[in-house]
Amino acid sequence: MQTLSNSSHRRAVQFILLMGFVSLLADMVYEGGRSLSGQYLALLGASGAVVGITAGIGELIGYGLRLVFGYLSDRTRRYWLFTILGYTLTIIAVPLLALAQAWPLAVGLLMVERLSKALRSPAKDTLISYAAERVGSGKGFGWHEALDQVGAFAAPLALAAILATGGSFQFAFGILLVPGLLCLAVLLAARILFPQPSDLAGTSPIVVTTGFSSSFWRYIIGVGLFAAASVDFALAAYHFQRAQLMPTAAIPALYGLAMVVDAIAALGFGMLYDRIGFQTLLGVAALATFSTPLLFSSSLIAAVIGVALWGVALGAQESVMRAAVVQLAPADRRGAAYGVFNAGFGLSWFVGSAMLGWLYDVSLPALIGVSICLYLGAAVMLWSFARRRA
Repeated sequence: MQTLSNSSHRRAVQFILLMGFVSLLADMVYEGGRSLSGQYLALLGASGAVVGITAGIGELIGYGLRLVFGYLSDRTRRYWLFTILGYTLTIIAVPLLALAQAWPLAVGLLMVERLSKALRSPAKDTLISYAAERVGSGKGFGWHEALDQVGAFAAPLALAAILATGGSFQFAFGILLVPGLLCLAVLLAARILFPQPSDLAGTSPIVVTTGFSSSFWRYIIGVGLFAAASVDFALAAYHFQRAQLMPTAAIPALYGLAMVVDAIAALGFGMLYDRIGFQTLLGVAALATFSTPLLFSSSLIAAVIGVALWGVALGAQESVMRAAVVQLAPADRRGAAYGVFNAGFGLSWFVGSAMLGWLYDVSLPALIGVSICLYLGAAVMLWSFARRRA
């Protein structure tokens, strides 16, 4: 019996690592593409308004439609199908930007990439959650996020080097087909080796006909407040540039620092979550509260610390907050649960980003105050939720 348990644990780890490498390679494609998309649209003649609207609509598509695809993945039980289709669309859409001769076509391809993210995310998270139950949900999602962020960090730097050495945007987008094809190969290998990831959980899914529990909805409200309080890096970068806190070329490097911190935080908070549970969320909210005043200070050192804390919050969101859904939703409805989680987080982030962006032009102290209040509201809601669960 002990040998069988060890074997199941080992297979669960193998599956999480395989899916982590899938995400690493996929991140090289779409994060690499997104790092160049603004400049590329400008090169093709798009206006600033077009760039801003494209980014906003893209995020709405990427998060909002996860609710629909999460529900459909649960109804059909075709989690692998949704996952493979989503990654395939990404692998096709991003490298095709190399052939775009006009900005409307480029915008269309960027929308397809966001659609592909919505298509695969709830199903992919559901598949990972089965294996994560075996090794510890916090640890499992932490490992996955750490590998994911390696790609998010490496690709923008590699593409920046290509452009810096005289390479064209077309070549930079086209070269992304290489990690894309590798991503698809690893994904298909995972599908062959683990046709039924639900078996890794060690328990049979319970069919549930009722809605989600009140604890789940309290958690979603707390996560929504956290998302609304979070500053988008684009706004922070705008402040760094406007306040002349650092050279322009240093800002992308600072984003790279945030991605490294993200990966480390995902691992650390994931393991902590498996030890102390939902109380970990309170520490995340407390740390995130300090990020906004530091990001919008007039000190370079404070700004760097603020970016690091921003990376911590991002890593926790991608690991601990996803892991918590495993304990709040039955396995039979986990796709829909991840759809609700992602849609709620994304829509709250969109509303919060728009509000904080408007406040930046009105009053910087007001922006900081509103963000802190939202973080504190999230902390109170998550504390209430954790207390009830305990």
